[in-house]
Amino acid sequence: MKLSGIAVMLGLAAGFASPALADETKSLPIAAQMYTLRDAGTLEEQFAILNRAGVSNVETVDMQKVSTEELKALLEKHKIKVISSHVPIDKLRGDLDVVIAEQKAVGNSVVTVPFLKPEQRPTDANGWAAFGKELGGYADKLAAQGVGMAYHNHDFELVKFDGKTALEILLDAAGPALQSELDVAWVARSGNDPAEFLSHLDGRLFAIHAKDNAPAGTAEVERGFATLGTGVLDWKTILPAAEKAGAKWFILEHDMPINAEDVLTKGNAFLTEHLPANN
Repeated sequence: MKLSGIAVMLGLAAGFASPALADETKSLPIAAQMYTLRDAGTLEEQFAILNRAGVSNVETVDMQKVSTEELKALLEKHKIKVISSHVPIDKLRGDLDVVIAEQKAVGNSVVTVPFLKPEQRPTDANGWAAFGKELGGYADKLAAQGVGMAYHNHDFELVKFDGKTALEILLDAAGPALQSELDVAWVARSGNDPAEFLSHLDGRLFAIHAKDNAPAGTAEVERGFATLGTGVLDWKTILPAAEKAGAKWFILEHDMPINAEDVLTKGNAFLTEHLPANN
């Protein structure tokens, strides 16, 4: 699934340009998924946690259940930038123009489809291809407005049909305007090697969800997830593979953290130390 030079330019025009990796503040392409903080008090308190954790970029969950004006004001107050937003497929199907207006209002340029309910999931290769074409249609319309689009996986998109995963079928059918936001923890849970799978996404990778799995049978109260760098995933191979595949962002996430601030603080420190761009 390699992109031509023209397709790469399309991706850049649609909001996928890489952030500066080495400016005067030596910023790195690290962000946090706000789902990690959903139980950590008010939205204002969640942004304060991000400030303390040293994370200045976020991926929102749609509009964070507040008005566009309130979200924009809090982002500006805490000096936080939105680099992507998880927008449900039903909302894209309902009114794409509203999605575009909301995201532009808060300075976001990438819309990511986060999850499919069981009843929404295709059951065969043709179904995944048809869904990919649908997403490609939205991605082309978003691109025309200067907004990029990505798809975030769980494990059910890693089922194979004649040797090809549903995710690959989806991306192929969608066309180059749709990128992948690869959740490497779910890739590993599907039985695939995240670093090896990343090699199939060269030119089609917007970001990875930097999320770790705890050893099997442990951390049950945290849904089996772990603070980044303390689990079983091989980050020495995953991070270089993600960079090689063209990842623009490394997004911290934990589905059920006991202490969200600790997870983000330690995760940010781990990525700051280990990202290939910093070595």
